[in-house]
Order: sequence, then C-alpha cells, then structure tokens
Amino acid sequence: MHGSSPAAWTAVIMALVGITIGGVALIPNPNWVLFIIGTVIALAAGLVGLVMSAAGMGVDRAPEHD
Repeated sequence: MHGSSPAAWTAVIMALVGITIGGVALIPNPNWVLFIIGTVIALAAGLVGLVMSAAGMGVDRAPEHD
C-alpha cells in the first residue's frame, strides 16, 4: 500500500514536528534559533525517510512506476 511504511510515517511525523516548532517559534515575537531548529528538523525528515526506505523500511514501488 502506497505510503504505509515506517519510513513514510517517520518522515511525515518529523516534518509535522519541525513545522510546528518553526511556527510556534514565530509567535508572538520571532525566536530565530528555535525557528531554524524547526526548519532543520522539517528538512531532515526527507533525508530520514529516504535513508529508512533504502534500509528496507519503505514500500516497494509498483512496476509501472520504475
């Protein structure tokens, strides 16, 4: 099933946490250090998802998508 894998879930949860941290850091006065931390977490989510998928924790693509 498309996207139902530990790699996908981990990447999505990490991205949501990073975006939440970054968003909260901008209210009411911008805290740029916390915003950068949230941004790094959100961007790292893609890399973590790719690494986990390459390690075998992803879902195989359908033959027509190769």
